[in-house]
Amino acid sequence: MKNKFKFLMGIKIVAGITFFVLLFGFGTMYLWNWLVPVLFHGPIITFCQAIGLLILSKILFGGFGRKFGKGGHCGNGHNHWKYRMHERFGNMSPEEKEQFKQRFKNSCRSKNWMKEENSTPEKL
Repeated sequence: MKNKFKFLMGIKIVAGITFFVLLFGFGTMYLWNWLVPVLFHGPIITFCQAIGLLILSKILFGGFGRKFGKGGHCGNGHNHWKYRMHERFGNMSPEEKEQFKQRFKNSCRSKNWMKEENSTPEKL
């Protein structure tokens, strides 16, 4: 039963992707062929050229919506990790906070940054 569900879900995903590629491709082709030749005396393009144009615009401009890393699903943008860390740190007991700080200092000290002021420089 599980394998049948996964198979059907896979077919739906492939069909959905195909539908949207066709929709965006033909939409781009028709809009281009309707506007560009009349307004700018440009060439008429084919479906494959329209798909190529969409891929090029994706590469150059990063369109087609936001991803989790850019916009975040909570609307916090690139500061989402700060919010989560503040929330997690706020729920810790004082002992857990001290333990976390010590682990963080130890991991950062091994990378030669965020050293304590009184420590001497290590020789390579």
